[in-house]
Amino acid sequence: MNRDVGEDGGGRGAGRIGEERGGGFRGADGPVGLTGEDGSGGDRGGDGSAGAGREGSEPRPVVTELRLSAFRSFRGARLRLGALTVCTGPSGGGKSTVLEALAVLAGLAGGQPLRDVLDAVPGGPVGCVPLGTVPDDQGRRGIRLGCTVSGPVGPVRLDLAVQVEPELRFVGERLTGAGEVLLETALRDPRGSSVQAAWHTAGRVPVTRAPLPDDRLASALLPLRVAGRTPGQLLVLAAVEQLVVALRGVFRVDPEPRTMRDWVPAGNTMLEPDARNVSAVVARTLTECRVRHGLLGEALRAVCPYRVDGVTVVPGAAGTVMAALDRGPLGGMPVTLLGAGELRALALSLVLLTGPGVLAMDPAEVPGALQLLTVAAEDLDRGLAEGQVRELLALAGRMCARGHVRVVASAHHRAWVEGTEGVTVIPLPLR
Repeated sequence: MNRDVGEDGGGRGAGRIGEERGGGFRGADGPVGLTGEDGSGGDRGGDGSAGAGREGSEPRPVVTELRLSAFRSFRGARLRLGALTVCTGPSGGGKSTVLEALAVLAGLAGGQPLRDVLDAVPGGPVGCVPLGTVPDDQGRRGIRLGCTVSGPVGPVRLDLAVQVEPELRFVGERLTGAGEVLLETALRDPRGSSVQAAWHTAGRVPVTRAPLPDDRLASALLPLRVAGRTPGQLLVLAAVEQLVVALRGVFRVDPEPRTMRDWVPAGNTMLEPDARNVSAVVARTLTECRVRHGLLGEALRAVCPYRVDGVTVVPGAAGTVMAALDRGPLGGMPVTLLGAGELRALALSLVLLTGPGVLAMDPAEVPGALQLLTVAAEDLDRGLAEGQVRELLALAGRMCARGHVRVVASAHHRAWVEGTEGVTVIPLPLR
């Protein structure tokens, strides 16, 4: 078991973006800006590890650190993520917030508008501001978060400052890597709808400046603006690619058993985050990848307290299907009869064993050689006993060890998770 949690030390000192340029606001404990771990805006942070690629190839980009400097219940938190990370603790301790923050960064990296991304968080944008945050003299409050992505460029660090009130907008963004500030934005005119961006060029003109929209992640827009003619521009593009590839590989899953027991159209084969169409995806694996389908049966055999010979599919009317467990001489047991914990184990095992090709996510133009799925799994132990949780963690550990998937999960029972080989445990709430 590994534990790696810390305070981010950010929020004060040099390198602050926004306040001097008209875009500052207050966080939970002071002015919100962008600083490095030492106040310098550098690229430190994360464990420096990256996902294993093919032998002799470059490592796949992975998120190795999540920083929640001012986000919901977190202030000044730095969470270092391993290949298999489980946040544990009681309800209200912040477990879901960690997954929400990861999903926010993933949505922004995918090019979604800021409001759309934060509206998806419970409580909306205002709910993301830590309780007790006092507005500044202009009535401004906001949030601050970021991450470190490790990969071929080395650690690439993204830090964001978002004004939530009185108007939702980005007020500061900094991308650093290879010892350079690769991109920096600041809100200079609060009356406008853009931020002033400056990115690394290292040519005859060392920095290029231009306005960018204040409702989009500037890093995700740079490939449309940077020509890639100078070594500096190429470095910027490589760092942005590393960041976007890692974050767009995030898939948040929280299986909802109530929706998983119905007949579903056989053609609906991209697994939804609530796994409502799990039966159709099981049918797809049965025809397209019998090896992984067989492994799915083994996973359910290890979790279920009764005989399971495999996972099968029953055809229904009008092109619908329903998954079932093969109970040997007892026949098939359709998912409509399974308990909530068994259904969640079925869906989570399916996600771990299949990958982005059958998940309702948008890796877009990410080359297959670079893709690495990061599963953000809510309440891994919900509806399951300790032994069942350990079997599910063992499966996750085996898949993570292959280097094609990483897992960030939440669980209530810390004792059930500790002692599992390869698991990074983050006890919450942070003290």
